Amino acid sequence: MEAVEEARETITPVEDDDDLPTLSSHTLEALKQFLSEQTQVQVDDDANSAQVNDKEVSLVTENWNLSQFWYDQETAETIAKEVLHLSQLFDSPYAACVACPTLYAYIKKIDPNAHVQLLEYDTRFQKYGNEFTFYDYNQPEELPSPLKNAFQVLIADPPYLSKECLEKVAQTISFLKQNGKCYILLLTGEVQKDRAAELLDLHPCGFRPRHSSKLGNEFRLYTSYDPETRLGGWERD
Repeated sequence: MEAVEEARETITPVEDDDDLPTLSSHTLEALKQFLSEQTQVQVDDDANSAQVNDKEVSLVTENWNLSQFWYDQETAETIAKEVLHLSQLFDSPYAACVACPTLYAYIKKIDPNAHVQLLEYDTRFQKYGNEFTFYDYNQPEELPSPLKNAFQVLIADPPYLSKECLEKVAQTISFLKQNGKCYILLLTGEVQKDRAAELLDLHPCGFRPRHSSKLGNEFRLYTSYDPETRLGGWERD
């Protein structure tokens, strides 16, 4: 599921360490070194964006202080294509990416004309202009009124694996989703499986998301609909 211009003082500390994504030993060592050198990453987007091949999207540097871990290329492309597929089912589709800037970037790369809004805490993404909306999950419904019930396709990646975080993101989803037909996709940990079903009636798909940083937690993709032959379909118990 990057540096900001002001401290994130509104974030409630996560009390249970088990709620945080865990890193592989190699990545953990890199994280320790990173945190010892600085408390906040300040990156010039133009000068320091990652060097990628033609098929990948150039992204700003992850800020692990904000629990930011970018998807790998296959994951981002697969889910972006699914969002665009679902959007084609509506006459005037609008999609929202809640705390998942990687997906926003890949959706716009595949279809620059796609109507998609990014809701994100990191103000570096203000470069996306009017398709960027500042979002703090601790204030789940403090959003511009035109966004209320405006989206037919919603995809969210809560920054933390806590019950409290998912509950608040679920409030945001309820605020944003269109009354009537709406497709919801959620990327979060395996540990959230029961909560995702309880809060949003979402079920895990066979497709397994992966991150470039090789997180130790097992992540899943949950959807409000059965994608059938896509995304590995719903995983039946």
